[in-house]
Amino acid sequence: MQLSSPQKICLHSKNGTMKRAIRFMLRSSKSSEIKLRDFPPFCKPSNTDMPKERIIMGIDPGTQVMGYGILRIVDNKPALEAMGIMQLSKYEDHYLKLAKIYARVIGLIEEYLPDELAIESPFFGKNVQSMLKLGRAQGVAMAAAISRDIPIYEYAPLKIKMAITGNGRAAKEQVAYMLQQILHIPNENMLPQLDATDGLAAALCHFYQSGVENGKSEYKNWKDFAEKNDSRIKK
Repeated sequence: MQLSSPQKICLHSKNGTMKRAIRFMLRSSKSSEIKLRDFPPFCKPSNTDMPKERIIMGIDPGTQVMGYGILRIVDNKPALEAMGIMQLSKYEDHYLKLAKIYARVIGLIEEYLPDELAIESPFFGKNVQSMLKLGRAQGVAMAAAISRDIPIYEYAPLKIKMAITGNGRAAKEQVAYMLQQILHIPNENMLPQLDATDGLAAALCHFYQSGVENGKSEYKNWKDFAEKNDSRIKK
């Protein structure tokens, strides 16, 4: 018997990702091709059968290096799922860089099935051309998320740093250090490129911010998190 696409995705999806996989398939397909009713009953676990889970993807856009971080939130507790960078400096053509960014973000979406995208907004600088190129890089990353119907949230660099370190002027190294402490990231999993932790910081900032706005999060920022989770912080 040949399985339909909905049946295949049910058989190959892990329990923790099944609901997101179904939602992604519905987003990615024409409405006339696949309907929710096409999925077998065992693919539709009730909310009481699974822990509350969501995936937040954070992106630090750039025309030389793009950083990204993936957070998995289970029962309102954040944990690192993945982080990395995309080297763009090897491409000379600016439009080719934009195409690569779009393709990479689509690839990350298909791999991790994020529920939301948090992206760092461009900072205002004196070099107009650099600002324009950075804005384009951010735009194509956002377009990739829009094409998959993923909600987008922008955060200024100062706001992200404030949420993670309590200091809007903190250095990138301070942000990386605090992320490692809060998320218990082993030293061997930390990357030398700080663009990756900047992307992860955007995701964690959104976790804090969205919880405050929805009235669901126990934490307002890193300081509040640390005070309520003293045993989880490395000293």
